[in-house]
Amino acid sequence: MIAQPANATRAAYRTSFTGNNEWYTPAQYIELARAVLGVFDVAPASNPIAQETVQAKDYFTEETNGLDKEWHGKVWMNPPYSQPEIVHFVDKIVGEYESGRTTEAIVLTHNSTDTAWFNTLFGAATAICFTRGRVKFVSPKGEFAAPAMGQAFTYFGKRPERFAEVFSEVGNVVSVVAKAIPKHAANDNRPQLAKAA
Repeated sequence: MIAQPANATRAAYRTSFTGNNEWYTPAQYIELARAVLGVFDVAPASNPIAQETVQAKDYFTEETNGLDKEWHGKVWMNPPYSQPEIVHFVDKIVGEYESGRTTEAIVLTHNSTDTAWFNTLFGAATAICFTRGRVKFVSPKGEFAAPAMGQAFTYFGKRPERFAEVFSEVGNVVSVVAKAIPKHAANDNRPQLAKAA
């Protein structure tokens, strides 16, 4: 499930497609999100162990299925990263924010800028923090592991300056100024070929 450390002096392990969605956000990042949002009204992809740190007013587990509930207020979300779950959670947070039920949210995902789901997230966001280095997630057994790619915290809300002030501590924050207009299907990443003269 978890590979050996990259070197003997490092405490973090590296994961590689373990298939396990139970990886918890370290407390330091939860506290940054709390410094922006104040409280978490909903944690839609959680469990009792994660809630010891997150402390959302309401939370949904795999069994209680947050995807078929409404998410009111301020949302913290570290969704499952496997397919197709991440697509469903991204679509849901975007829909809840656009409906006005979710007033502010911070979502932690991989920074998979080449994927359709990340572009959906980016297209609805106000600001994004691309982390310096990788987040070392915590397993249910308390082991730390850094994924094979970097992470991004995506902010939805009307206070991007506050988000930038807080999250610049852990990464580069960008404000979403313009959104790309798709010219191809979402899964078509091929460059457009020039026509012969």
